Amino acid sequence: MPSCHTDCIEKSVSNWFHKLGGFVGRNPWWFLLVPLLISAGLGAGFYFLEEREAHGIEDQFTPKDGPAKQERHFVKEHFPQNDSEFSRLRLYNEGSYGSFIAVSKSSDILSEKAFEEIIYLDGTVREMVGQKGKTYENLCAMKSNRCFSNDMLDIINGTASTIKKANLTFPYHNSTSNTIFLGTELGGVVLNSSIIVSAKAVRLFYFLRENNEAENDDWLHGFTQVFSNLSDELNKRQIQVSYFTSNSREEEFKENSKSVIPLFSVTYFLAISFSIISCLRLDCVRNKVWVAIFGALSAGLAVLSSFGLLLLCGMPFAMTVATAPFLILGIGVDDMFIMISCWQQTQVHDSVEDRMAATYKEAAVSITITTLTDALAFYIGLLTPFRSVQSFCMYTGTAVLFCYLYNITFFGAFLALNGSREKGNRHWLTCMKVPEPEDSPEKYNICCVGGAYDQETGKEEVMPINNFFKMYYGPFLTTTWTKVFVILLYAGYLGSSIYGCFQIQEGIDLKNLAADSSYVGSYYDNEDQYFSEYGPNVMVVVTDSKFQYWDKTARKRLDTCLKRFESLTLDGRSLVAKDMTLSWLNEYVKVINPNNKTIFMDSLPAFLQRSDFRQDVNISNKVIIASRMFIQTINVSTAVDEKNMLNKLRETANGCSEKLVVYHPAFIYFDQYAVIVSNTIQNIVVATLAMLVISLMLIPNPICSLWVTFAIASVIVGVAGFMALWDVNLDSVSMINLVICIGFSVDFSAHISYAFVSSKEVTANKKAVDAIYHLGYPIIQGAVSTILGVVVLSAAESYIFRTFFKIMFLVILFGVLHGIVFIPVFLTFFGICNFN
Repeated sequence: MPSCHTDCIEKSVSNWFHKLGGFVGRNPWWFLLVPLLISAGLGAGFYFLEEREAHGIEDQFTPKDGPAKQERHFVKEHFPQNDSEFSRLRLYNEGSYGSFIAVSKSSDILSEKAFEEIIYLDGTVREMVGQKGKTYENLCAMKSNRCFSNDMLDIINGTASTIKKANLTFPYHNSTSNTIFLGTELGGVVLNSSIIVSAKAVRLFYFLRENNEAENDDWLHGFTQVFSNLSDELNKRQIQVSYFTSNSREEEFKENSKSVIPLFSVTYFLAISFSIISCLRLDCVRNKVWVAIFGALSAGLAVLSSFGLLLLCGMPFAMTVATAPFLILGIGVDDMFIMISCWQQTQVHDSVEDRMAATYKEAAVSITITTLTDALAFYIGLLTPFRSVQSFCMYTGTAVLFCYLYNITFFGAFLALNGSREKGNRHWLTCMKVPEPEDSPEKYNICCVGGAYDQETGKEEVMPINNFFKMYYGPFLTTTWTKVFVILLYAGYLGSSIYGCFQIQEGIDLKNLAADSSYVGSYYDNEDQYFSEYGPNVMVVVTDSKFQYWDKTARKRLDTCLKRFESLTLDGRSLVAKDMTLSWLNEYVKVINPNNKTIFMDSLPAFLQRSDFRQDVNISNKVIIASRMFIQTINVSTAVDEKNMLNKLRETANGCSEKLVVYHPAFIYFDQYAVIVSNTIQNIVVATLAMLVISLMLIPNPICSLWVTFAIASVIVGVAGFMALWDVNLDSVSMINLVICIGFSVDFSAHISYAFVSSKEVTANKKAVDAIYHLGYPIIQGAVSTILGVVVLSAAESYIFRTFFKIMFLVILFGVLHGIVFIPVFLTFFGICNFN
């Protein structure tokens, strides 16, 4: 058989761990107590938890250097908001506001009774007093020396009985003083030509000045409390009401993280219970109950130490990090099962020191590979531009390292102490010495006699499940017909996965950041249902200070650009409304001679002062530094529409001969579409290459290392495809889980691959059976423990936590499928390198 060893690093690692295992076996108490003291010290970092919590939706879930943030900076610098002349259209951010949507329980909300109730709610809001003693009148955004008001209420002059006489037209309504756009205030409209026949919903806004943040927050909190208290009363009325404030997303997001805390206790109970059951033995000496408990405790200490350390260092704690303890518990317990399995393969009559040395030497490479791959996968996730992903990856990657450290110190120390108890043939519970079993089985008593072992091998007795893998499953898996079936099964798996990959939807729905039962959800649902016809009113900003507005040719080029925007389509539908573009320049050239520079610049300030365009032109020393127009988008109702709209608008702006920038506050969130796919692919490629390098260094067979890399790619494709079929979008939340996928997809295949090349058997089939015999049960144990670690999240009210469960379930399911079905079969098809 040809030799193709690449085991120089692997041998060095194994030899070092052999020495470490013996040292831990000689000094268990030091290795038990020191991690406890370290954990107690670092745990002090949790004192800063509340201070480090990061709940900003924009900060955590949008690209930190997204183009829209640069565009916003330009708009903010050149078009500062005027507190005395408020214009929602011209805001460079979302503003500070409360809003409610009234939906008629009948077919038409344009009735006197419905508007009586709307006027009642409007009055309630205006009379409401915050805890700081401020009313809406004290804090409201101002326009023309009066509070910003809603056009629908202005049209009827606050009198419900006049609604039927208003003769409303849509989307523009001509009032006695000006033309009003009703597209954002009336929803579910039925038209006869442009005359409104009926409407289903009315939306009102209450904007506040942004120079009183603390008082605004207090008033907006009162706004939500008022509507929450009115919920029972509103159920009896003619309208259904949903409400929202500019603070709602972050407040509900913050509450969301608290909802998962009660699940921690359930998770640890399930994981510890499963670990105990898995480690139960009928032999009262060989029982591993305490070992299982300390294995789970080791994972808990890893979370305490790593989180405490990063909190002490000032690392922001995003809500996504709340899922990490569930994951670390699964990783820690998985390594525990590997170490227990290796311990059981040692000679029971050897000294504890020798058994520990042999255990560490055997387990070292497996758990080192999985730790390095998991930690690297998480740290590579720091390359992403999403702070929520960076925070999660930093905390989880550090916790993985602590988990590894505590497994080879704290848990190893207890394994040695437990080994000393077994060496003395003492009872697992009472620690009293018990007789060894007689040769005659009928004299065996599980309560008072223990310490049985396999007389032929000198090792602990094999568990029945291991014999199942050796006697039944392994031989069955390596038959020719089974291999053919496995290949067909894999082809079906791969085909379904690739199909699912083409169904992936991008972007996070902001309502998913709140709990399912949150009031935010119903507001978003009503907004999508009744107010999606008219999308963002987008600024088109001329950024060139040298643009000659008075030049007819230059104006024509600019007008051509605006026409290009108006001609954009999306899946055969218009993307920008024609004849709804708002341009100060078009209005200005109607009243002066536009082709004379002197007349143009001298007359402009007066025109701006008497019009609504004074905030749209930035003039300095008779030079127009920048100016802006507005285009009205339509038919933007889904995340895919938002992505395509953003791309088309930016492409059109970049394709114009003039220097243009398009901007709307919503683009801050839409920017995720521009980077989510490229960053996900970047992380996967970089991490996969890193996994390949680690595998080549630590698995003494290049071909098997390539199979581990293949398993990574295969599992990632499967998870990405099936998550799309399970209605999970590709967003910053699922990106986190795909990062996890990279690490976990290595774990099971690396264990099996290493066991395969380390096997002393001669034929490929026997090597596969031997690998499954030794590691099949630990892999199943690790998989089940990890699933138990996250299964409670399936009951969470939060999209973030449910998504975490869904993807982790897919990762573990496909990882196990590769580890004990696909990879063992595929390894038998290729040349074998013996490893001595």
